[in-house]
Amino acid sequence: MEDLVVSRVFVTGHNGYIGSLLTGLLAESGHEVTGCDNYMFAECLFGEDVADIPSLRKDVRDLTRDDLDGFDVVIHLAGISNDPVGDLRPDLTYEVNHQASVSLAKLSAEAGVERFIFSSSCSIYGASAGGWVNEESPTNPVTAYGWSKIKVEDDVRELASDEFSPVFMRNATAYGVSPRLRADLVVNNLVGYAVTQGRVLLKSDGTQWRPLIHVEDLARAFVTMLEAPRELVHAQVFNVGASTENYQIRDVAELVQRAVPEALVELAGGASADIRDYRVDCSRIADTVPGFGLRWDVARGAAQLAAAYKDHGVGEEQFLGPLIRLEHIKRMMAQGRLDEDLRVVTD
Repeated sequence: MEDLVVSRVFVTGHNGYIGSLLTGLLAESGHEVTGCDNYMFAECLFGEDVADIPSLRKDVRDLTRDDLDGFDVVIHLAGISNDPVGDLRPDLTYEVNHQASVSLAKLSAEAGVERFIFSSSCSIYGASAGGWVNEESPTNPVTAYGWSKIKVEDDVRELASDEFSPVFMRNATAYGVSPRLRADLVVNNLVGYAVTQGRVLLKSDGTQWRPLIHVEDLARAFVTMLEAPRELVHAQVFNVGASTENYQIRDVAELVQRAVPEALVELAGGASADIRDYRVDCSRIADTVPGFGLRWDVARGAAQLAAAYKDHGVGEEQFLGPLIRLEHIKRMMAQGRLDEDLRVVTD
């Protein structure tokens, strides 16, 4: 089989935090991009809107083979996006993040899609007591979100063949400005509190380690993985980030305080150790995939976020409202615009 030459790309979750940047990068790279999203977070706009591309308004649970006909690559971002939302309804986390993802991979294979790029997460390493982990290390997820990701990896890997090539991207925790900014990610959250409340609010004791990656670098990683020769990435797992970009959260708080000097570092009431604690070796992707590397670090990202929050006039109400995914979901449910199965209610 020849190296994959991409022409048509189907991106699920294109209207979200990562996807709203990724679609533009794909289009700039010359790819024909179609998005698919349920538009749950359409109101969570931060700055400019997403790239204007053809799109399908559909829940990922409802996709069919016909939706995927004619595409060379599927990039699967859609899903219940973090631990707090996942814990709201763990059963739905498995339905959306696991079952629907495996179904999408099977439908993609049946439709002749050649490459399936799955957005996994370093959260699957869970509780490793801050020790270094790589792609061969045991996984130890501690949340429904983390478990759903590893289950998809296990099930979709079995579909790999000469015709269907899955790739698994275990992403570091993202941060940075996006048209669909999320304030529930650790760096974004700490900067948001610093700007809107004058305090860098630590909700744990800050000793836990996390790998971090700017959302722009992460979006570029998906493009790089899409364009990489098949023999380098077929059925492979990659930690996506840089080994040098692992931080203890207390050190992140200090970098945020430098970006917002008027803010003071403060421990939230009841703050304690977080069992999610891992340092991630990301050398495989750097050694294997040509052209991959990070352009951002947390210090620059914190400064970017602080300036963006201020430039957009973000106050406490917006920061703790639509920019927090769980709060936005609760509000939509209370308004009857989202049903108990987390399906968007349409007229």
